[in-house]
Amino acid sequence: MKLSKRGEYALRTLINLGIAAEVKRPLVQVSELADSEQLPAKFLEQIMQTLKEAGLVESQRGKFGGYRLAKPARQITIGEVVRFIDGPLAPIGCVSQTAYEKCTCPDEAHCGLRMLMLDVRNAIAGILDRYSLADVVEVTLRKLRRDNVPLPFSTEADAATAPARLSARQARKQASGVKRPNLAESEGVLHQLLGDYTI
Repeated sequence: MKLSKRGEYALRTLINLGIAAEVKRPLVQVSELADSEQLPAKFLEQIMQTLKEAGLVESQRGKFGGYRLAKPARQITIGEVVRFIDGPLAPIGCVSQTAYEKCTCPDEAHCGLRMLMLDVRNAIAGILDRYSLADVVEVTLRKLRRDNVPLPFSTEADAATAPARLSARQARKQASGVKRPNLAESEGVLHQLLGDYTI
């Protein structure tokens, strides 16, 4: 499974709407959401319409309108969002629970590749279905507070002097030239919520 840009942007936006709800911000405009994550606004508008149709967000029109989560973040699993935006989690169709497709293997019942990919699907689904949007928001807020970073969409963030934002295209171009350090296991959501764990 590879998360598409649409799926990535949808999840990042839902996390931001979850943060906004936690800091008591009733509505967030698409332009603010796009700016906060340096996303293309037009593409994000399409994604928001899709999330609205799925019943994950709701909107309010008007000058002071915007978006908010349609239900509590605790009721939205990450797996639900990924499946809605990107389809089945299975790496191959013959192990999918929701979109089974017969593969070219002559003996599915004894196919070693199918058995391996079933374990991959189960591991991915086990993690994405176990954690809700609220879990990810909680870990994000905890890390922001630990590092004394103003919380997005809060009054303290509005008061902080924000650096000039790059366009999404400029940010991607700049990011492509930067060598990223490897993430440590302790940087993941699971480790933040559970401490040491094994899959």
